[in-house]
Amino acid sequence: MLNRVLYKRSKLIFTRAFSSKVELEPLPWEISSLEPTLSGHLLDFHYNKHHQTYVNNLNALLEQQGEALANGDHKTAVNLAPAIRFHGGGHVNHTFFWKSLAPKSQGGGDRPSESGAFGKEVAKTWGSFDNLITDFNTRSAPLQGSGWAWITYDKNAKTIGYTQTSNQDLITEKAGLVPLLTIDLWEHAYYLDYKNARPDFLSHIWDVINWERVEKRFNEATK
Repeated sequence: MLNRVLYKRSKLIFTRAFSSKVELEPLPWEISSLEPTLSGHLLDFHYNKHHQTYVNNLNALLEQQGEALANGDHKTAVNLAPAIRFHGGGHVNHTFFWKSLAPKSQGGGDRPSESGAFGKEVAKTWGSFDNLITDFNTRSAPLQGSGWAWITYDKNAKTIGYTQTSNQDLITEKAGLVPLLTIDLWEHAYYLDYKNARPDFLSHIWDVINWERVEKRFNEATK
């Protein structure tokens, strides 16, 4: 009798825990406002179709895992973890990516002052923003398969640098790294506009980078 009561209570707890759905956050700008760098057609596909699919799959998987745990089926719950990690990473990475972009009318592409703390750190690591972009593009263009390129702050070394992650891995899984900027290197991020020319995509994406937000992330990370 006691076990039955505990089972019902645990099932209720897990049902409540997973009743809150993950939602696709609104874009911080109009979907056509990054043109001509990124077309509204591409972003409609990337955001409303591709990103939404990650959210839908994540919600379905979390619900399945919650039901498995509530029923005491720990094997199924554990087996679902890799898929949850993948689709959850896809959602988190894309959300961070959208916030790393801005239309030119909202300051997209405008670089921070070289005399500020972030500008000085860029100069210390790369020499200039131009060198940062050149290094970033050179290292990102040949990435095999799918993944993300990042500018990160290393809390342990107290330096900024370049990092790559594969598939939908989270940058925060790398000890001490705080993400400042990311660019999606999956082919779906640029193919409709640039076909298979990833270097062309990389050379243009800097026109809509939200450097103000990147600098703010750096300032928060170094407090």
